[in-house]
Amino acid sequence: MEIETDILALSPSFINLIWIGLFIILILIEIFTVGLTTIWFAIGSLAAAAANTLGANLIIQVIVFLAVSVILLIFTRPWAAKHLNRNRIRTNYESKIGEIIRITEKVDNLNQSGKSVVDGQEWTVRSHKDSEILETGDMAKIVAISGVKLIVEKYEEETL
Repeated sequence: MEIETDILALSPSFINLIWIGLFIILILIEIFTVGLTTIWFAIGSLAAAAANTLGANLIIQVIVFLAVSVILLIFTRPWAAKHLNRNRIRTNYESKIGEIIRITEKVDNLNQSGKSVVDGQEWTVRSHKDSEILETGDMAKIVAISGVKLIVEKYEEETL
């Protein structure tokens, strides 16, 4: 009980420094991770610092910190993730989905064959439909990437 009363007896200005320090640490983590992970808790620490300034005890401050953080996380993260990550650069060749490529080796899912070169790298290619066979030189549209395989559909150029 002695430790508990010592923690509760800390001066309000020192506790404010702790909340502001936590805010700074969480903001730095957010800057380096860029994943909307700690920003909600950083705002929660500011709310707890405000509660401290208004004279709330440490238990109330912790409750304010957790409540504000969780409420923001639940209600604003989906919106923020949707609207703030619009222009994110897809990685791992996700950005190649939708591109048209030339087949360099016959694509036959049943015989487990098929290759194409994309941006100078050779990829294993499989057809989206097992029954579809693409010959060397055919054009195909990338519809998905599964592991290290491009999943494609035959591409027919539309003529006007």
